[in-house]
Amino acid sequence: MTSVDSVRRLVRYDRLAFESFERGIKRLGWKEATKNREIGHLSFKDTLVHVLNVHEAWLVAAAQDRWEVGKDPSRRRENVKSWADLRRYRERVWSGIDALMADLSERRLRSRVKVPWMSGRYTLEDAFFQSSFEQAHHVGEIIGAYWQMDKAPPQMMWIPLQLGTRVAVS
Repeated sequence: MTSVDSVRRLVRYDRLAFESFERGIKRLGWKEATKNREIGHLSFKDTLVHVLNVHEAWLVAAAQDRWEVGKDPSRRRENVKSWADLRRYRERVWSGIDALMADLSERRLRSRVKVPWMSGRYTLEDAFFQSSFEQAHHVGEIIGAYWQMDKAPPQMMWIPLQLGTRVAVS
């Protein structure tokens, strides 16, 4: 399997996991989604917005030199005021990532990516893993908050998401 194949699988998983959590949180209702849970970005909704911000910053702005996306006010958590706002933002981010994925190659994965908030030398492949692992960390915060609510979290396991099945975790 090539690195491109692995990155494609990783991005597919990230999207499926994100959408699983978005659906699960949506079932709780807007009031519960926006409640301060004392997690890194306070509410479930703000955490989802942050995850999208991360994907957009690394895989749209930095990877595609589209820095103007960072100036769009619809990406700020305080401007995401409904499920429709979140859906529109999610669709925009994934559309930007799809544009990057369309011509992804091994050579492109080895290309350098620079961001103003972090020093060092890293590649586009690193950027994919950075955004993916950051999503995983924040999904972990949401999972912990679900457990504190005595609720089962949305599905996030690799194999069940790939197969479209649900696995009960005890």
